[in-house]
Formats: sequence, structure tokens, C-alpha cells
Amino acid sequence: MQYGDRLKSSMTAYRASTAHLAGRLSAAPQLAGFRALCQQAAGHPLRTASDLHAFSIDEPELFWRTLLDWSELPLSGSADTVLVGDDVETARFFPDLRLNYTEALLRRLPDLDDEAPALVSLHTDRPAERLTRRELRHAVAAAATALASAGVTAGTPIMAIGPNNAQVTVAILAATALGATVATAAPDIGTATLISRFEQLEPVLMLIDRTHLQGGVEEGLEKDLAALLAGLPTVRQLVVLDELALPAASALPAVRLSDLVGTVHGVADAEWPRLPFDHPQFVMFSSGTTGPPKAIVHGTGGVLLEHIKEHRLHGDLGSDDTLYFHTSTAWMMWNWQLSALAVGACIVLYDGPVLGPATLWEIVADERVTVFGTSPAYLQLCQDAGYRPAEAVDLARLRAVLSTGAVLHDWQFDWLAQNVGPQPLQSISGGTDILGCFVLGHPELPVRVGRCQARSLGLDVAAVGEDGKEVVGRVGELVCRRPFPSRPIGFLRDPDGSRFHASYFAHHAGMWAHGDLVEFDPDGSVRMHGRADGVLNVNGIRIGPSEVYIALRRIPQIADAMVVEQRDPDHRGQ
Repeated sequence: MQYGDRLKSSMTAYRASTAHLAGRLSAAPQLAGFRALCQQAAGHPLRTASDLHAFSIDEPELFWRTLLDWSELPLSGSADTVLVGDDVETARFFPDLRLNYTEALLRRLPDLDDEAPALVSLHTDRPAERLTRRELRHAVAAAATALASAGVTAGTPIMAIGPNNAQVTVAILAATALGATVATAAPDIGTATLISRFEQLEPVLMLIDRTHLQGGVEEGLEKDLAALLAGLPTVRQLVVLDELALPAASALPAVRLSDLVGTVHGVADAEWPRLPFDHPQFVMFSSGTTGPPKAIVHGTGGVLLEHIKEHRLHGDLGSDDTLYFHTSTAWMMWNWQLSALAVGACIVLYDGPVLGPATLWEIVADERVTVFGTSPAYLQLCQDAGYRPAEAVDLARLRAVLSTGAVLHDWQFDWLAQNVGPQPLQSISGGTDILGCFVLGHPELPVRVGRCQARSLGLDVAAVGEDGKEVVGRVGELVCRRPFPSRPIGFLRDPDGSRFHASYFAHHAGMWAHGDLVEFDPDGSVRMHGRADGVLNVNGIRIGPSEVYIALRRIPQIADAMVVEQRDPDHRGQ
């Protein structure tokens, strides 16, 4: 391609200029170095955040190829063809490229000691596990060899039920190393919900940690497991991740993964298959609140490239960072935080309960977390309890707080500034549907109270009205108007793509319609207004629940509120 030689020259100069750095020793964010590469590729200055975003959507082939080369992900094949097609629903990225998710996360990084911490797994009932990058890589390689001996290959559908801990993480990374298609869930969401999700995957192997299943005692565990297996007849093998007694009543062959691993030798240099960019890597499930949960299939390359972009460019996450995002294996943020291993960050896992407002802040302090991910609900818990983290624990290493999962209200920005410190509170939003973010933080932009800082680079995100035309300065529906790599491949059990089309593309032709209500300012910052299907329509006036909550918050006599739409059958208002 015409830009190929220029980009190659730019990358050579960039690598030479940064080869002496050990981690991020410069005060300049990683975005600054990436912008310099984009300027050389574009052939003109990109002075502002808006300039860079405009370039990223106007020159998609230049942008995504530059990002791929800059990321230095291990890959095979050719990246010459960046994008095939210009329709959001059908376009494909890097059709000739091959990579491996686990290899990308665990590869040796040139400027990071292999004995650097990679993963910390915290529990309430036993000591923490701490793994270096070398130890984590070796554990995953051994587990992958063990799973291969159990018949796991590229494309094998695997379900995993377990808490957010090291054992589950190693097993998942072992499965993705072999190219299995993996879906995860937390053990406490109930057998009926688990079956409604996993039956669409038609898994042949179940990875399970039974310690947090709803039964809670051994008799209950056996009952829950029997119900799961009865509802999932495609499962042919059970691989247990916990140290409880193997299930006695199971008609399926059951083996403990640690026992399989104990028979493995000589896997230090194991090689894993590199697979197509759109290889089905993860299956994520919608909440199911408006119908059966959708089983959304995500490709290896789209997940990797989107997460590398979000972590390094928007979050400025690097090898000197420790990331803790409070999540479970049922939420997309579990996959998101897992990908931080690819940039050399250490990730902290916690499989225990939130016992009070101090729980998560104490983890942040004890583990010297630099980037903490939480939710508006937890921040509100802290505020309502009168808890002041900066006075209670040492937050000296904390440099940013991320929040997602619900609308972040104005007063929560003020509370964090007064009770935590000057760290930016970055409201991020996207979803399970894209396994990433449409709007999020930005290391070069100020935080505005109540708003997300910026659109995600490379994503042509806008708010549109019912007519599909862009609106600025007022509420509209969140859409993405051009192709993006983390658009899912499709749904399971949707052979003609009709459900996929109806979910995202039927409402606004040629656009991905996400279902969120947002308000963009001319500067690109965003105020989230919640889900479009949660908006009240009172006599033709659309009111978001968050607007009501904000108003009620000003009345001190009201401790809590719920917005419920009611209709008077005798009222004939228009």
C-alpha cells in the first residue's frame, strides 16, 4: 500500500527513540508517541484530540494499520489488507492476519523483567496468590497442555463457571491459548440463568469451580451440578478447578485440572496456534432483561486491538501500572481487565464480597493500585456511609479511578475530589455487545463533571435523533457510523444473521445503534443518560430516569427513589 514505506520508516524511528526506556519513564502519555506516528502517516499535523479522532475515522486504513504496528502484537500472515467493505454490519478487518490471544497477553516484553508481577489473586479465606509473568506463562502453558490432552483444540466450545481468581484465569488463558471458543459466568447467578446462557454455546467441556455455587454445602453443590448437566446435554467432560471432592453422582468423566497438570512435563517453550483475526474467541451474554440472553460472538483480533487501544492510548496503562477493576467473570470488564496483561500491567483479582465501603479501597491501598475500576453504586455506598478513603488508607500510588456499569452522577465527581483526591474520575461506557468502550477517558483532556471525556479513537460515535441525523448539545441515541474491529461477529443460533441485524442495524440504516441515550458537546465530551429502553415517555416528553434522580438528590429528606412509569387509562393526553 502507498503508506506502507512511510509507516515502516516511522515505526523504525519511534522504536529507536524509545528503546532505552524501561516502562514509562517519561511524563508524556503513550498517546503522544502514537500521535507522532499518525502525523507522519497522515502527512499533516494532528495537534488536538479532535484532530486525532477525526484522522482515526476519516482514514481508517491508515489508523488501524498504524495502531497494529505500534502495538507490536505477535502475529503471522499479512496486514496489507486492513479493511474489506465499508458497511458497519458486514465489513471485515485484517482478513489475512493470524494471532493468538494468550500469546499476546503473556509474551515476553523487551522492556519488562520476566520476574515482574503479573497477577495477584485475593481471597477472604486464604492467603493471596502472586504470580510473576514467567510463573503465569508457565502455569498457562502447563494447563493448556493438560486441556489439549483432554481433546481441546481450536474452536472447541468451552463453558467456564467460577469466581474471579487465579485458578479460573489460568484455565481460561489455557483454553484461549489452544483457540477454544470460551464463555464465562459467575457461579452465584443461579442454575436456570446459567443454563439459559450456556445452552446456546452447546459446550462440550465444562470448567467449573464449585465453591461459590448457590448450594453452598456439599449436598447443595451436587444438586446444582446435576441440574446444570441435565440442562446442558452437549457437555461431554467435566474439568474441576476447585479442590473439593470430585462429584460422586456425575455420569460424566470428571477430572481435576490440577491433577491433569501434574502429569505434564516440558512445556516451557509451548507454541500455540495463531488463528484468523475473526476467529470466535469469546461468547458474551446480554443481560436477558428484555428477552432470552443474546449469545454474542467476539473475534480474537477485534478484542485484542480494541483493548490495546483503550488501555494504552485512553488509559495510558503500562508496565509500571497495577490495575484493579472490581468485576466478576459474568461481566465484560473481566475480559477487559484480563487484556491489560498484554501491555505489561499487573492485574489484581478479588473473589470475595464487598463487606462495606472500606473493602475495595483497602485493596487499592494494600496492593498499591495505580488504576482502580469501580461503579457508581460502590461510590454511592461510600458517600452514603460517610467514608473518606483518603483519610482511612494510603492512596499514594493511585493515579486514576474508572467507573462504569451505570450513569455516574455529577455529585459523585465532587465526592471523589473531596474524599479521594485529585485523581481523574473517568466515566467509561460501551458494553458486552462490543466488548469495549464507545466513550472513555483521555490522558490529554480535562475531566468535566458528569461527563465522559472523549470518543474512542477509531470509532465514529455520535448521537442521532429519530430521523437518524446527528444532534449535538441535546440527547440522542448512541450510534457508530463506520466499521470498527470490535464489532461482534454475530450471534449464536442466528444462521441468517436476522437477529443480529434486528438488534443493532434495523433502527438506523447503515449504523450500529447501541441503545444508549447520550448527549455530545461540541468539544466531544459526553453525558450518558441511560438506556433508550429505560426512558419514560410522559405525554410525548421523553424523560430519562437519571434526570429524576438528579432532581430528587437535592431533597435531603429523600433517602432513595425508584422511577416507575404509570399510565392513567382515562387520561387522553397527547
